[in-house]
Amino acid sequence: MAICSLCNGLKNVTRTCPQCQAEIFDKGKVTDYFDDYSAYMDIESMKLFDGFQHSIELHQCIHLFFCEHCMYEELYIVHERNGS
Repeated sequence: MAICSLCNGLKNVTRTCPQCQAEIFDKGKVTDYFDDYSAYMDIESMKLFDGFQHSIELHQCIHLFFCEHCMYEELYIVHERNGS
């Protein structure tokens, strides 16, 4: 089973907003924001709807980064690693 280092707190990513140069923050998996219950759904099943055609096969977890200063949003691809 592959694990996401950001979801599991094994890694921190620091990114800068391209619009205002402030730090942007990881807000978790983009699929968690689809509806009220998506955060509780099976992670692999939700990858079918994340907007990235090969995220399951390539073991990618798509995270939302957000700038609290100018409201800029961007998606960031995390390459999952083998958790066994």
